[in-house]
Amino acid sequence: MALVSMNTIEDQNRAIWRVRLVSALRTIIACSIVGYTTLYGPAPLRRVLTYPAVSYLAAILIVSEVTLGDTLRGFCQALYATVQVLLPSWLTLWIIGPARLTRELAAVAVAISAFVVALPESTPLLAKRLAFGQIVIVYVGTVVHGSSTGSFMHPIHVASSTTLGALASVLAMLLPFPRLAYCEVRKARRLYAENASQRLSLIVEAISDQHNSTAHDFIAQQKYLSQTGLELLQTVNNNLGGMVWERPQIIFLKPNCAELGEKLQDMEIPIREMERALSSRTLFPVDMMIDEEFKELLQSLKLQISLKLEHDKCFVPFEATTAPEVKGGALEKPLWMPKTNIKMPENLPALFLLYCMEFLLNGSPSVRKIEDNPTKKTEESNKSKSDDQRVRSCVFLRSPSSQSLIFALKCSVSLGLSVLFGLMYNTENGYWSGLTIAIGFVTGRQATFIVANARAQGTAMGSIYGVLCSFIFQRVYDLRFLPLLPWIIFTSFLIHSRTYGQAGAFSAAIGALLILGRKGYGAPTDFAIARVAEATIGLICFILVELLLNPARAATLAKAELSESIGLLRECMENIILRPHQKNMSASRKLREKQHQLKYHVDKLQHFISEAQMEPNFWFMPFQSASYGKLLGLLSRLVNLLHFVVYQIEFTSEISERLDSSSENLLQNMNDDLELLKDRVSSSLKQLEAATSTSSLQVLKEELQTEKICRDLEMGKSPNKHTFRPPDRDEGVKGILSSFLLHLEEVIDKIYTWEGTEKLKSQMVLCLTGLGFCIHSLATEIMEIEKEVNDLQ
Repeated sequence: MALVSMNTIEDQNRAIWRVRLVSALRTIIACSIVGYTTLYGPAPLRRVLTYPAVSYLAAILIVSEVTLGDTLRGFCQALYATVQVLLPSWLTLWIIGPARLTRELAAVAVAISAFVVALPESTPLLAKRLAFGQIVIVYVGTVVHGSSTGSFMHPIHVASSTTLGALASVLAMLLPFPRLAYCEVRKARRLYAENASQRLSLIVEAISDQHNSTAHDFIAQQKYLSQTGLELLQTVNNNLGGMVWERPQIIFLKPNCAELGEKLQDMEIPIREMERALSSRTLFPVDMMIDEEFKELLQSLKLQISLKLEHDKCFVPFEATTAPEVKGGALEKPLWMPKTNIKMPENLPALFLLYCMEFLLNGSPSVRKIEDNPTKKTEESNKSKSDDQRVRSCVFLRSPSSQSLIFALKCSVSLGLSVLFGLMYNTENGYWSGLTIAIGFVTGRQATFIVANARAQGTAMGSIYGVLCSFIFQRVYDLRFLPLLPWIIFTSFLIHSRTYGQAGAFSAAIGALLILGRKGYGAPTDFAIARVAEATIGLICFILVELLLNPARAATLAKAELSESIGLLRECMENIILRPHQKNMSASRKLREKQHQLKYHVDKLQHFISEAQMEPNFWFMPFQSASYGKLLGLLSRLVNLLHFVVYQIEFTSEISERLDSSSENLLQNMNDDLELLKDRVSSSLKQLEAATSTSSLQVLKEELQTEKICRDLEMGKSPNKHTFRPPDRDEGVKGILSSFLLHLEEVIDKIYTWEGTEKLKSQMVLCLTGLGFCIHSLATEIMEIEKEVNDLQ
């Protein structure tokens, strides 16, 4: 088993190395096309392509680690960016005149143009970056060349250079054969189906094994496969956009392909929760339930799901996949006979595993086949589509959001200041202060100091490499381009470095290209020194503006997002209701909405935690990454559990209509226990929400000032170790859970006396035991969150 795992790791490493090497070779081809055209092309063409730096920038930004569809999309965005810059720059230079454009006016023109480009939310980020670079070149170039600059031809030269880089990227992607996003998605989907089948086999073998040591070996191996599955899902999501550009007919012929990422994610959640249930199983002895009949059931379900996954390797929507039907087998009879002693909660993990397998095989075991009103659903679907079209048609009429305004202001002020100070320091090389930051803006937050440091180091490394190669090849000038080949390969692998990332790798590649891939810029050493100085000016302006517009630390935002997530978790718990069908549908819809909101905020929390781990501490206390990491893992699992709870309470509300009075009373007893549990948990979550909120920090700060105690709240020091002391509710919660599970056993026993098909009874048992596992896990995880939050105080 270890040998198989080692071979799998080696195969994966070779595949990753091969993909990155091919990507580097395509980048080399694109840069070679630009270099040959600008250095050795026909004289009339070279007179138009006067800014090879812009061509290299466009090629690097478009061609790096993408597919043909992404490259085509990047090419179109480059043309869009060119049009955005070309028309306003013509008008500006015609009104002001190249001879009258001073450094100050150039900085103002750059700032205004950048604001106009950055403000629309519909403009893609790549188009904005390319437009920023062209804006800097147009206005700084006018200042450098003065009256000799043609107000009409100068923007044409910049636009032509950008188009060359974009066109070189497309040609590089076609040679020697295109890398298609369609094929990448198809391959990743096939590999994911194989990965899911392997994980499912390991889970079944582990749950059926009676020796914990062997089970632990299975668990260790499936953890590696789980990580691989997440990477394959990411590959699918990353290539869906490019696939549409390669085959636009997919939108019309296979509209469900646009939702492929969500469908695969819906498959990933049950498998992931089965793995966690397996980990829970190792804590409880379930030998009494794992009999031969149960093992045969597991093997039968595994075989059917594996057959479905085999069909799923073909690139068709999930709805078109024909899974083999169960014939007189597993789910046509109850999962176990009433004589079996079902112990709670010891057997819940195994029962929940069955629920997840049913979920994988047939979707949610609710009454999903019974559609209330197909005509009504069609009308609602058409109404939703018309609403979406109306929203899209009005996207340009709505006012920009506050986030768009902040982003536009950040780009405008940063580029304006960097151009102004860059021209003041060195007019001839004033381009590089603005270009250094123009290609690196992002719409959201980023680790400012880490990104700036990576760009600075990348610029220095690339410049030094270029100077050294220029010195070595000073007698064979025409061969200076050759050292760029290994350097581009190196920077292509550097993209995946945690230290440098994409920002540092791009800066390193561009730094060498600007020295070895051009001519007529003077002595390489002098140019390298001037460019590093200009890049430093630009990065300083970028950092200052970023700190002014986003003064809050990521650690503070992570704590605020944690409070928001806990508040939404409390609202989710309050909407878990077991009631008759009519009263419960609105609650289940609200629970689904709250679950989606919770997922969104947990994703934001993950982003802030990642940023907080990278930001410098300065005079603050170190970020408690370990505790926040545990809280993030707990919240992520709660999101997945609530995903199942939504389906479970909908199904429970549907079957409650078929219950007799005694059974309905038993279900009401479960609901009463659930209400007690919700009261306990909600009060605890409310205190946790208050303890982690930023408003509570301000109240505590005022109290400390009143008491004249000098403590730094931002540094993470606890003002009082008794500020938040969660009440000891563990025993009370456990007692309520025991009562809830006891009533659950009574309802299950009652199910066997009902009249109805064996399959319906099996689905009822599956859903109720799955609900029991989810409620038990929710309460347990919330108690763990309580302990972790207490450690943060």
